[in-house]
Amino acid sequence: MIAIGSDHGGYELKQHVMRHLEKRGIAYEDMGCFSRESCDYPVYGKAVARAVAEGRCEKGIVICTTGIGISIVANKVKGVRCAVCADSLTARMTRLHNDANVLALGGGIVGPNLALDIVDTFLDTAFSGEEKHCRRISQMEEQ
Repeated sequence: MIAIGSDHGGYELKQHVMRHLEKRGIAYEDMGCFSRESCDYPVYGKAVARAVAEGRCEKGIVICTTGIGISIVANKVKGVRCAVCADSLTARMTRLHNDANVLALGGGIVGPNLALDIVDTFLDTAFSGEEKHCRRISQMEEQ
């Protein structure tokens, strides 16, 4: 199950991504927002991040205008590693090396076709499991 959420700036792209997930047969939970009406991205970034951190969802996707604000919010939740990706290479590398569990997209930065490629790459790439990357992730999680 994928948790997905956006603010008004990412609403259109979120709708596009959800249709794509449906076509791929990937279950998701829409954490909001539910319209183009102005809203606060921290509400939806936290909801997605908590669903992932608590294990209710395997991965998450968060979307705002740039992907930056909502990624900052998601990364405040313990156990979440959220990466803003604007291309497929960064999506692949953050999964391989960082075992990122939340993807952030900028609805005003990437177009729908590129966004779907980024989403597919993020969801289809497994963590490498290499010792050096496991060690580095452990260091990130230290308090």
